[in-house]
Amino acid sequence: MVGTAKPSKLNKFEQFKADKDGLAVKDELEKFAQLGWEAVEKNDLEHRLKWVGVFYRPVTPGKFMVRMRTPNGIVTSEQMRLYAEIVQRYGEDGSADITTRQNIQLRGVRLEDIPEIFNRFEQVGLTSVQSGMDNVRNITGSPMAGIDADELIDTRELVQKVQDMITNEGKGNYDFTNLPRKFNIAIEGGRDNSVHAEINDIAFVPAYKDGELGFNVLVGGFFSAKRVAAAVPLGVWVPPNEDVVKICRAILTVYRDRGLRANRQKSRMMWLIDEWGMDKFRSAVEQQMGKSLATATEEDLIDWEKRDHLGTFAQKQPGLNYVGMHVPAGRLWSQDMFDLARMAEVYGSGEIRLTVEQNALVPNIPDENLDAFLAEPLLEKFTLSPKPLERSLVSCTGAQFCNFALVETKQRALALARELDAELEIPNKVRIHWTGCPNSCGQPQVADIGLMGTKVRKDGKTVEGVDVFMGGKVGKEAKLGDRVQKGIACDDLKSTLKDILLEQFDAKPL
Repeated sequence: MVGTAKPSKLNKFEQFKADKDGLAVKDELEKFAQLGWEAVEKNDLEHRLKWVGVFYRPVTPGKFMVRMRTPNGIVTSEQMRLYAEIVQRYGEDGSADITTRQNIQLRGVRLEDIPEIFNRFEQVGLTSVQSGMDNVRNITGSPMAGIDADELIDTRELVQKVQDMITNEGKGNYDFTNLPRKFNIAIEGGRDNSVHAEINDIAFVPAYKDGELGFNVLVGGFFSAKRVAAAVPLGVWVPPNEDVVKICRAILTVYRDRGLRANRQKSRMMWLIDEWGMDKFRSAVEQQMGKSLATATEEDLIDWEKRDHLGTFAQKQPGLNYVGMHVPAGRLWSQDMFDLARMAEVYGSGEIRLTVEQNALVPNIPDENLDAFLAEPLLEKFTLSPKPLERSLVSCTGAQFCNFALVETKQRALALARELDAELEIPNKVRIHWTGCPNSCGQPQVADIGLMGTKVRKDGKTVEGVDVFMGGKVGKEAKLGDRVQKGIACDDLKSTLKDILLEQFDAKPL
């Protein structure tokens, strides 16, 4: 632990981190594999393993989730094939999810297989290090980086450099393994806010300064069970070079050393900014960098509505195209991943991109390969033009795999969207986001309609239900939505959503 300010009395999380840094389990994986999961010490099993991206799940004991780092959402066909091989060995227990941070989570993994799996990760340039608990999560960037004709800044190299700084090029970095809480970073290079900048602890959005294109910096955005806050301007502008990496390091160091730790609910960075004020926070960042920073410009270049990238589109490279596919609720099975890997290799350049909407696209498809790609059977499942509600549906993992979730989300969300799409004519896309608990992994606050799992009383029994959020907006003038209804039983939700769609989104019965 480097220079961390300790509260006088440590809560249980700060105590187990003080006892042993989470990253230390990296050197104990062989031992854990031999012991078996039931013999692993409780804090190692339930918490510290998350520092290497391995998540114990009480609802599926013995079957672990592995969360990958997928910078900028880019996966090679070789890497996707490896993911498929890993989950395939677990049969019906094995699957993968695309998350709202453009990364992959593998499910059903056995702890005894982790050393071998990690060796295979290293061979193809993958890492899961520092992807959980009090670490910087996957760093997001535009899924169109390097291929969008209207792109402002190609974010790929910057995202990779920031990840390399934080993780010591995937080997693990003790400088940043003991943050007060989790931390999110996004680097946007386009005009439509594809990364949802406003919900990140640090976000870079394109802006001109004296004729030079760079980034305005936002800080402090987060979701938690007790509070939701949109990121606010730090008041600085940086060029698209090493200063992006340096300011990330400086902000992380200030947060690590001065962030609030006594109360976990007040340990996200925005609480420190609130306590200090932005002037003091910016001054501390500049002092850490060892130089003054340029003042932010009045306006950024986020001036488009949000795109979902579904369909077939010409790239800025003449004769090349990308195809965006809808992955229902972000769920992938082994055969899906084998097919994606093969299609990316045969028709494209061996690359797959993931989006924060939990979808996938294949870039660099030559004109002469496009018809054959579009005729692939996988596109019957991962369609290019789903109906409106299914098209914009986002869901967290839910109670099937997550012990925090209060309700089952993915299958319920998909079934309900399909039922409503079949019964209503909906003229425009309506973004419905499901999250199983107040931790808001499904980001209901950014949706047109957000649904947050809860427990409600119905007919004298406790049943699964949701609170309803509305008014979230992405793209230009992004804002977070508000809770408008509480405690609706999931059995009654269809009629509630139907009324909302008819009354507020111009839907009509079919």
